[in-house]
Amino acid sequence: MSSKQSPSPDVGGRNVAGSDCYPVLPHKCHLTVSQRYVNKAHLHPHLVLISSQIPAYEMLVNSVKPGVIPLVYEYCGTTLENLFNCIEKELDSQTARSIGIVSDGDSRRINLLRGYKISTKDLLTPEIREFWKKLGSCVTSQQEGGHIDIFLPLAASEAGKELLTQLSDLTGAFLRTPTGIASGSYQHILGEWLGYEKDNSPPSLYFTEVKLQMWLRMTELLEDTLKTIRKQLIPYLKDLQKEMTGRIIGQIVFDALNWSEVQDNQEIAKFLTDGLMELSSGNYENPLEFLSHFLLTKHNKNKDLRNQVFLTECNPEASVGASIKNGKLQENTPEKRERFARELLISEKNYVHVLEIIRDVYTKPLKAALASNRPILSHANVQINLFWIFWTFLQLNRWFLAKLTQRLKEWSPVQNLGDILIKFGQQFQIYSNFYNNYAVILKTIDQYRETTPLFRAFLKRHDKTVDTGMRSLQELLLCPSKRFEEYIVLLHALRLHTPTEHTDHEDVTSAIKQMRQYKDYIDQLKQNMGRDDQILTTQRLIQGCPQLLKANRYLIRTQDVAQLCCCSEKVSAPFRLYEHTHDLSLFLFNDILVIARRSIFHKPFEWSPKMTLQFLEVVALHQLFVEDIPESKCMFFNVLN
Repeated sequence: MSSKQSPSPDVGGRNVAGSDCYPVLPHKCHLTVSQRYVNKAHLHPHLVLISSQIPAYEMLVNSVKPGVIPLVYEYCGTTLENLFNCIEKELDSQTARSIGIVSDGDSRRINLLRGYKISTKDLLTPEIREFWKKLGSCVTSQQEGGHIDIFLPLAASEAGKELLTQLSDLTGAFLRTPTGIASGSYQHILGEWLGYEKDNSPPSLYFTEVKLQMWLRMTELLEDTLKTIRKQLIPYLKDLQKEMTGRIIGQIVFDALNWSEVQDNQEIAKFLTDGLMELSSGNYENPLEFLSHFLLTKHNKNKDLRNQVFLTECNPEASVGASIKNGKLQENTPEKRERFARELLISEKNYVHVLEIIRDVYTKPLKAALASNRPILSHANVQINLFWIFWTFLQLNRWFLAKLTQRLKEWSPVQNLGDILIKFGQQFQIYSNFYNNYAVILKTIDQYRETTPLFRAFLKRHDKTVDTGMRSLQELLLCPSKRFEEYIVLLHALRLHTPTEHTDHEDVTSAIKQMRQYKDYIDQLKQNMGRDDQILTTQRLIQGCPQLLKANRYLIRTQDVAQLCCCSEKVSAPFRLYEHTHDLSLFLFNDILVIARRSIFHKPFEWSPKMTLQFLEVVALHQLFVEDIPESKCMFFNVLN
């Protein structure tokens, strides 16, 4: 085992001198024990545990304040005993004034380590109970100001509150946690903490505000990126799963039965067909287990045994349905409905604050420059081209916020919100005006940033500051489009806890329908705006490609195919042989089909191959003739070989 080099301290309190990187985690303990940032003579330090499962956790460690001990631990391969040993080593026989825990999880559980999800049910495990008891002994008593801060919104759910109560009993410490479920990655950290005001929140105890906000912006960007990647990879992975499943099942079947026997035994063929059709229509985690049980039920004439095997072991959906029927759902309570109504109010305050940032940080200074005869941009660009619509946004959402505030002040179990939600939704036309000019606004900002030095300096001075929440102007302009997704989530939660006989249930349902319709409209606009860029990207990708950009033209699908050549057309179709001649890529548009030859070549010292596309043909769809090639055993094996 190599000795650990002692890092030199730096100004920012990093654990490697002159670098923000962190050493490779040791193989045995799977823990990175950070440099001690506090003087050993200083009693009761602050300690913060940071899981490697957190996105961009290096940035979070970089934001830890001087005097706070950061402990980065490996999420995978670490046990609770190892984690506690490292906590003891960091504290060095001292008791911490506070311990912060930043890990993966949600409002119901703490995903502390892989295999150790901390929930009310898991606390019955002796190993988990012992860990929390020992962790409580590492913190000073509540009378001395000691506390444990969990950076997950456990106070936002009934299960989370119950977990907090049990953890408090185990540790004997005062626990603090966020109370809201603010939309976005880890945004709940900046919300209210068990009665603490935002300006005096626990995050300021451990982290530098500017760096913490930068980390939050990065996690939001990573979340959006992962959504796009998942959307692109899931269809491919599903097709790959079906392909592998088909090959495995086919191999097992043909190892036991040859082709002629399957054809002769019509009953077996019928059962196999039924089983494969049932398998393809559902999403089963264990397809082989499903198929074996399906054939067993067909073979077994005992109806009771068939129902028992099929429903309890082979049909996950039936099992889930049975568990829901056997379990008792928690009843809707007025307290839950009020809590989600207040969550809507808090969320609306945050959104109005974003609109006020655009007004105060960008619009007002630009107008003040105009009034002082030292304009940064012309009056037309400030008043009309860029920010005119946000004044209307601010007026509308302030009205909505005032109505919500009034209803919550007069709250009672029979209070309604649906009527003001419907009135609010009827004013969405102003958002349509913004989205119709969204591309023009962004283009104008980019144009004047490049051509006007004063405006470029203005953006550099105001973008990504504490006043803007570490966001640029363009990132702030994204907030209205994301807001409708947040409305839908919050209103669904509100309706879930609104009884069907309540007078507000129907109006909330109508408001959700309004929000969904407008979100679909936004999604359609996103799709339309990206079509031209998609066509230009395709055009640049294909060497020698003619001009493809045309009004109302859009790309439907891209498909890699193999060009086959028939060896002899005199042979009847089922027995023809085909030869693979070229690799092609097809680009299907709504009016044309572009055909390109695909070439793959490898470079020395590189793993991944390079691909080039050479333009071959463009054909109008009305001139295409599509003919199916009959599948045959001869063609299949010839193509594979």
